[in-house]
Formats: sequence, structure tokens, C-alpha cells
Amino acid sequence: MTLISENIKFLRKQQSLTQEQMSERLNIKRSLLGAYEEGRAEPSLNCLLLISKIFELPVEALIQEKISEGNNLQQIKKKDIEGNKLRVLAVTVDKDDNENIHLVPQKAAAGYMNGFSDPEYVSELPKFYLPIFTNGTYRAFEIKGDSMLPLPTGSIIIGQYVENWKNIKDDKTYVLVTNSEGIVYKRVYSSIKENEMLRLVSDNKVYDPYEVNINDINEIWEAKAYICTDFPKADISLEKLSSMMVNLQQEMQSIKKK
Repeated sequence: MTLISENIKFLRKQQSLTQEQMSERLNIKRSLLGAYEEGRAEPSLNCLLLISKIFELPVEALIQEKISEGNNLQQIKKKDIEGNKLRVLAVTVDKDDNENIHLVPQKAAAGYMNGFSDPEYVSELPKFYLPIFTNGTYRAFEIKGDSMLPLPTGSIIIGQYVENWKNIKDDKTYVLVTNSEGIVYKRVYSSIKENEMLRLVSDNKVYDPYEVNINDINEIWEAKAYICTDFPKADISLEKLSSMMVNLQQEMQSIKKK
């Protein structure tokens, strides 16, 4: 038996699930689950992702660690929270082997909540490539609402995937894919080490800050750029306007003398 087969069997029994019950939750035949547990077959990536979601464990733990009574499951989960374990990310590449930037339109936000880890689903999203973004994995999200003004609703945020959540920087903006709030774009303050919570703050002060538990988050993307059809308005202060008028007067006097 492999580590995967042992771990699947152990986790199922720990939850007092029969093979029939477990196979129903995985939407597979009971005989196939039996083959997984006996090491006669290897589960697909999608199946592993679903198992990891059911038991709230990182996929890497299912593959690489022996989960048994002697191991503390909470400790394994804690490793994932602290960023010691990388999350499986679905990506696609173009004909030149460049990673695509997939766009998640607002109308696809609900579907992305269920399909973010499914390579088939991700491959169907609109995609593009920008040569300025080559170091890392990027995704684009269309934001909705006025909580992050001056960026208007409909703006597209391009974010870089955050593999290690301990690298979150305070007062930076991120796109977070959460179970409770959906896809949100907020300014983030981290307190993972203390209480495993992130404080999310809107740039529009009409909206109150709130906290979200790290276990409620599926993905985090650090904002790197945005696309918007509304060009920023010039911010001309009285001092700048006065200076412009003085310069204009000087130029007019110079022209008259000539």
C-alpha cells in the first residue's frame, strides 16, 4: 500500500464512514475507492483535491506524510496555515510554454468558487499573456462594488499567486478567494502567527473592516496591476494652479516684449 492509500483508508475510518458513504461524497464507484485504499489504483488530482477539502488537509500531506493515530492532524493543518505547505494551483500555458493569465469575470465568480482547483474549468476561462509578468503565476479578477474606490466597479485586478501565506505584507492589497465572502479585493493586515486571522480593510471608509479566518481562504493573490477604462482625473491643487498661472503670465510678457 502507498501513503495515499493508507491515508485515505485511515481518514475514512476516523470519520466512521463506510466505503459506500465515502464513495458517494467523492462521486465515484465504491469499487474504485476500494482500489484506492488497497493501492491498486491512484486517485486523480481532482479526487485528491476533493479529499483534501473533505478532511481539511493539504494535498501534499495526503501524498507525502503518514497520517495515523500517532500524528496530530491539527498540527498537520497548522503547517498548511503557516504556509509550510504549498497549495495545488491549476494553470495553463500557451504554445510558447508561457503561463497564461486567466481572467475571472464577475459573472464567473460564483463558478470559480467551485472550480478554482479544476484544470478543466480554469482552462475555459478567458486568458491572455503579458510579457511584463513572467516571474510567478498571475490571475486577473474583475471587481464589483465601490468598497475599493477610487478603483471603480468593473476594474480588473491582476494578482500574483501567494504560495506562502506568511509572506503577506501589511497594508498591501490582495484578491482573496474565500468560502464565506466569495472573491474580495481588500487591503490586508496579517495576524496569522497570533490568531490565524486576516484583517480586511476597504479603501472606501464607508465600509467597516472585518476579520476572516485563514481556514476560510482558498487562494490569495497579491495585487500587481489593474486595468480600468476610466482614466484618473487630474488632481490640481490651488498651489499648482497658481504656479501654472504665474508661468503663463511670464510667457505672455515674454511674447509681448518680442
